[in-house]
Amino acid sequence: KDSVVRDALKRVQDLIARETGAPLRGEAELRLVNALRNAISQSAGAADAETFLSRDVTILLADLRGFTSITASYPAGTVLEILNRCLVRLCEIVARHQGTVHKFMGDSIMVLFGVPVAREDDVKRALSCAVDMQLAMDELNRQHKQAGMPELYLGIGVNTGTVMAGLLGSHLYSEYTVIGDDVNLASRIEAFSLRGQVLISESTFDRCRDFLQTGEPMNVHVKGKPAPVSLREVLGIPSMESVVPRQEVRRSPRVEVKMPFTFQVIQNDIVVPRVRQGLVLDIAYHGVLAELDEDLPRLSEIKLEMILPLVGYTARDLYAKIVSSKAREGRNLSGIEFTSVSAQCNTSIQLFVQLLIQGSENR
Repeated sequence: KDSVVRDALKRVQDLIARETGAPLRGEAELRLVNALRNAISQSAGAADAETFLSRDVTILLADLRGFTSITASYPAGTVLEILNRCLVRLCEIVARHQGTVHKFMGDSIMVLFGVPVAREDDVKRALSCAVDMQLAMDELNRQHKQAGMPELYLGIGVNTGTVMAGLLGSHLYSEYTVIGDDVNLASRIEAFSLRGQVLISESTFDRCRDFLQTGEPMNVHVKGKPAPVSLREVLGIPSMESVVPRQEVRRSPRVEVKMPFTFQVIQNDIVVPRVRQGLVLDIAYHGVLAELDEDLPRLSEIKLEMILPLVGYTARDLYAKIVSSKAREGRNLSGIEFTSVSAQCNTSIQLFVQLLIQGSENR
């Protein structure tokens, strides 16, 4: 068992060093060793991983939000301390719920439930793990705030489905891995999650609908899928008296863009003929942040026209109001909320955002 722990420790440390620039040290390393010992003990008697098998697996993908901006604003030592603290805590939670840390991907972590050992309650344990991760990040952020350190948030996506699982590689290098469309879908789901949010697929929900409290289903367009995919937000687990500490008040994802548009001011219910210029800086389902060619007072009403190139649609009869306005570095920045949108326009905006968001950090 000790040799297995040493080998696992080396692999995890190599992954952490590769992604962050340094392995865990001191207390952090000891906590990782303990987590690995627990995980390996729980996985004793697992089936031989040499054979690729079709397995039902629940995939949890968690991504740290805000990490990129922290790396640009803080010394490397501070960044590594924060990242190590977060990764160690997340690994401990995974071990407690008998999951398997599959890999670290920069500031993301992929966790599997169902391989190499399958259990009847894999889905429930995966969802309990996800909720506990968000609770742990909430606690860490309180500690960071007291210590004057930057806060980080998690977005989590969970999907359940059939994958191919087994060992890939040779005697030079090998890695236990999972392959399949449901792995990709888990990554897509995570991309839609907001800070502090846990989103799950319908297949995950169907396996534990009496275990969870969730929001209403929402349909999103996922790359590679011909039809919309239904997702739900996990609000809590009543039997555990756990509530997800949601960190966002936004109603939808948003994505950074640089997209020119035109607008006209509405005065006394009349659209003024003069056409003005603006630049959308980020866009969401219900509004945009835009740079305008002139400062407009808060609550000004406007009519917009903008081209949504990815979906081949031009939004023309799009009415909105200015909900915030500020000057920054000589630019007029305005928060604009849509007030009247046709059904086709609304669908096109949502599709546009969803296509963009799957390749962006800004969610």
